[in-house]
Amino acid sequence: MQLHISVRNLVEFIFREGDIDKRVSQLKNADAMLEGTRIHRKIQKSMGEDYHSEVPLKYIVDADSYQLTIEGRADGVFYDEDEGITYIDEIKGMYKKVGLMEEPYYVHKAQAMCYGYILAYQNELESIGVQLTYVNLENEEVKYFRERYSFREIEQWFMDLVARYRKWSDFQCQWRQLRQESIKALDFPFEYRQGQKKLVEDVYRTILRQKNLFIQAPTGVGKTISTIFPAVKAVGEELGERIFYLTAKTITASVARDTFSLLMDKGYRGKVIQITAKEKMCFCDEMECDPINCPYAKGHFDRVNDAVYELLTKRDMFTREDLLEQARKHEVCPFEMSLDVATWADAIICDYNYVFDPNVYLKRFFQEGIKGENILLVDEAHNLVERSREMYSARLYKEDFLAVKKLLKTKSPKIAKLLDKGNKVLLEYKRECEDYCLYDNVGNFFFTLMRLASELDDFLQKPGDLPGRQEIMDFYYELRNFMNIYDLVDEHYVIYTEIEDDGRFMLKLFCVDPSANLQERLDRAISTVFFSATLLPINYYKSLLSTLDDNYAVYATSAFSKEQFLLAMARDVSTKYTRRNQEEYEKIATYIKRAISCRKGNYFVFFPSYKLMNDVCKVYQTMDPDTKLIIQKSGMKENEREEFLEEFARDSSDTLLAFGVMGGIFGEGIDLKNEQLIGAIIVGTGLPQISNEREILKNYYDRQCGMGFDYAFRYPGINKVLQAAGRVIRTLDDRGIILLLDERFLHKEYDLLYPREWSNRLSCNIEQVDEIVNEFWNSLE
Repeated sequence: MQLHISVRNLVEFIFREGDIDKRVSQLKNADAMLEGTRIHRKIQKSMGEDYHSEVPLKYIVDADSYQLTIEGRADGVFYDEDEGITYIDEIKGMYKKVGLMEEPYYVHKAQAMCYGYILAYQNELESIGVQLTYVNLENEEVKYFRERYSFREIEQWFMDLVARYRKWSDFQCQWRQLRQESIKALDFPFEYRQGQKKLVEDVYRTILRQKNLFIQAPTGVGKTISTIFPAVKAVGEELGERIFYLTAKTITASVARDTFSLLMDKGYRGKVIQITAKEKMCFCDEMECDPINCPYAKGHFDRVNDAVYELLTKRDMFTREDLLEQARKHEVCPFEMSLDVATWADAIICDYNYVFDPNVYLKRFFQEGIKGENILLVDEAHNLVERSREMYSARLYKEDFLAVKKLLKTKSPKIAKLLDKGNKVLLEYKRECEDYCLYDNVGNFFFTLMRLASELDDFLQKPGDLPGRQEIMDFYYELRNFMNIYDLVDEHYVIYTEIEDDGRFMLKLFCVDPSANLQERLDRAISTVFFSATLLPINYYKSLLSTLDDNYAVYATSAFSKEQFLLAMARDVSTKYTRRNQEEYEKIATYIKRAISCRKGNYFVFFPSYKLMNDVCKVYQTMDPDTKLIIQKSGMKENEREEFLEEFARDSSDTLLAFGVMGGIFGEGIDLKNEQLIGAIIVGTGLPQISNEREILKNYYDRQCGMGFDYAFRYPGINKVLQAAGRVIRTLDDRGIILLLDERFLHKEYDLLYPREWSNRLSCNIEQVDEIVNEFWNSLE
């Protein structure tokens, strides 16, 4: 059996100790791992022709029943003629003043020593040199640390390191054998629905060929089991090592966890963890990750490995409750411990962020330049477009510079001066901005930000209480994120400034097309499967979620019949802004009243905005005061959402009418089966509200492909419509009506956007709607 671990992961795992201290750790090493970036390349090129960069190295440890491969890439290898010795060079870029460093960080040194031993062993060298090259990213100041080792010294050190890791690699080998044997005997846990077997085969074949797949999977296909099962079988065939099930919402994560539990009931042995957001795991009233305010942060790294090992040897499914209990027992941070448990898991259920977000992604699984053994299953993939745009964008506000300057004016005049300089640059931008203003680059401003970040980095590492420290830290992280994103800016970005509605002035690096950034992450996985009930038009999503031309796409067969639902489109009503008036609101209200009067039950009306919803609501309540009406509110808390949904579960013979917004918390993801929901009325085409950002998107895609309105408005809008409509038919026993209130749904531009299951759509006017709805209900009797 072959096991693999990177040099970096090995040394970071074995040599960590002490406290969690985000006050220091997020600053100290924030940019210490910038492999493949500008500084690395510049240093490597400056070292001359005899300097060999990005040298792959690996060492195989022969254990009793497996081989452990320790591998990685040395930043540089060179021969020093004056000293007569070969050196391993490890380059680390950071914002702190490297000239003040007295010694290298041990974990960096250990990484270089591993490479040093492997190189010395492979080339039978009697001695080896280790060089740590620290580079300040602002002024490119360089500081070197050098040490020499005899082969015997470095061999003894390396073998001690391997011995400390053997407990973990032995466990991994034994567990993997158990897992593989269980998978071979695993069968699909249900009778296949129509088209489901083919879908399972398509997913398996995609993983086998190491490709990416886009699946339009109508509700009822069983997309969760149809993707998880073949992925598990692929792991059993050595086609991958770990499954990431990525979600946008907690409810879909719960479905994935239940699916893995089902497979476990059928004999599957796998370690499965659901990663919960840090704020939901924290034991403390306020999430302050430092040893002063949190007892679980103090000494965390001294205890966490024991906590993880104990948990791994007694459980297979790791729930939030399991993790909290174990963390409390060992007095460690539950969130950080959960990430360590995930390292040993066979399946990880988590938010998109943990794979794609440049600030949050799990670096231990997705190291740059290394193609891992991970299989990605991306649920509700339509959400990833807007989510990834946000992940790869960054913004700064002029007002924040002034606020932080006020806090630091007496504490650090030097930083206050740099903040003032940054504010003045933004003030110049603001004077040029009427509505919004586009820029090709902000390079001059960037150099000011680099100097500011460097000074803040040093300042925030100093001990002692500081009034407003959290506000300063938040600003620092925004600043750092802006600088990191600026390194990604290319033709897929638009840089613009805008005065927001509240008067704040913003400079934004807007990732208009996230495909290149997403592809960089996808390249670190073996295969990715994107799936959603609303992934139409498929080419739109293929173009925004990947840059490859050879991605597969399939349209899964629906398990539902067209006779289960009525789909009608109104041809005499519109939600265009020019038509939004009292007369149109009365017409919409009349449509709703007539449609729900045909049969008592629970109905949901979806609107494109809170304003239109409230305007129609006033009219409807006057027209139909007796029907029970519940209304979605902006910013509803979790308990309020639960109370709202509980109304649909009440046993009542009366009609319930709910008003909500498309694309909101009830517009997708909720599962109201059977009589809990018998109708959805969708008001408008779901077009996003007009804004400067939408205008920028439109103009960008007009230039790219002449489809600006489609990319910025129509496609995102129809997705919200399809999601809202999908709330009605959830099972084979469901029956219901879907009514679309906007004459634009009948325009030819929308014909190609509808799923195959909508081929039975009808058109109607306000005089016909109750007749058509009555006819549908009567046909079921």
